[in-house]
Amino acid sequence: MEFYYELIVGLLLSYAITRLVTSSIFGLAKASNLPPGPTPLPIIGSLHLLGDQPHQSLAKLAKIHGPIMSLKLGQTTALVISSAAAAKEVLQKQDLAFCSRSIPDALHAQRHFEHSVSFIPVGTQWRTLRKIINSNISSGKSLEASERLRGEKVKELMTYCHKASLSNEPVDIGRAAFRTSLNLLSNTIFSKDLTDPFEDSGKEFKELVGNIMIEAGKPNLVDYFPVLRMLDPQGIRRRMNRHFKKIIGMFEELIDERCGIESRLKEEEDVLDVCLKMSHDKPDELSPLHMKMLFLDMFAAGTDTTSSTVEWAMTELLRNPHIMAKAKEELENVIGRDPNIWKDSEKFKPERFLTSSIDVRGQDFELIPFGGGRRICPGMPLALRIIPMVLGSLLNNFNWSLDTRDHPTNLDMKERFGITIQKADPLYVVPKPLN
Repeated sequence: MEFYYELIVGLLLSYAITRLVTSSIFGLAKASNLPPGPTPLPIIGSLHLLGDQPHQSLAKLAKIHGPIMSLKLGQTTALVISSAAAAKEVLQKQDLAFCSRSIPDALHAQRHFEHSVSFIPVGTQWRTLRKIINSNISSGKSLEASERLRGEKVKELMTYCHKASLSNEPVDIGRAAFRTSLNLLSNTIFSKDLTDPFEDSGKEFKELVGNIMIEAGKPNLVDYFPVLRMLDPQGIRRRMNRHFKKIIGMFEELIDERCGIESRLKEEEDVLDVCLKMSHDKPDELSPLHMKMLFLDMFAAGTDTTSSTVEWAMTELLRNPHIMAKAKEELENVIGRDPNIWKDSEKFKPERFLTSSIDVRGQDFELIPFGGGRRICPGMPLALRIIPMVLGSLLNNFNWSLDTRDHPTNLDMKERFGITIQKADPLYVVPKPLN
């Protein structure tokens, strides 16, 4: 182990010497064109300023260095956008110039970045994959067709919570919401549940998706020092390989099962049917690997994010009982925290939206939970239906109390950084039926 760290230090020192020499010759002219930012240290740049909650650290740095800030992160130079005006410029006015994405080393696992709708360059293949999602999940026609399915899955969630209430058992809100979103998506894609909606199951799949999101969002030395790529010093790519193999294996079993069915009624056509037909008729547009990676993207983006949003919303509502009472009638979810736009931006005040025209659909850049421009989340229309439906149903059918004697204002609010910001500790609450 000691040799391993000495090797890393040696490589970093070798890099630093080379970098210092080249920067003295070429770096000064380039640096003058960059936006302001903190003065970098040798070798590591400003990595030490990120901490374990980079989103919070960057917000604090932006108050010092401005809404467009440059950061030297090891060998990489990053630009951080922290205002609505700058975000609009990048995501809307200059969308074509900025729509390509850098590839985190974690997504080199299983060559995911070469097949993922989230990372492949905007082009024919990207448009094909986006069209599959938009036509079969996010279009008005498909959303209308899946309305009954959404109702069934939310009703199953209410049944599970009611069962827990009869024995005064606490409910893990995040896991319960995850099962609902998982089965909703799996029925849309595969026409079947992937977990029992009435039991405390689905833990393995939730942890698998959660681990993928955590590893993909975890600060990775290789992204800052590409010279370390062969070593994978934190083991992130190795773990991602295992996670990807496992979830792709699940999809392969479902695909093989479907291929063994000789015929299906036309009105039962789901996303898998559409993909299999396209893969057969136009294999150059949709290969089997593209199909499996598309499913991976859809489950990663459509399950963990939904359950996390519901969990955070319930946490905030429990900490603010007066708002919980108002939310029995109507609920909005607050995300944006720019104090120049939102008064008391760190406080949970959903009523702020009652007098605001700002929307979340990617046109108002003060609040962009789904991103913007051509890379905007294709699952946004579904999320805007399922999250309020799940949260509203939980509030309208039950009263909720904490599974501890702690006062709600002392509720743990620690965050866990990743692609999405998760609650560090699960929220356990006890439901009591209103009737």
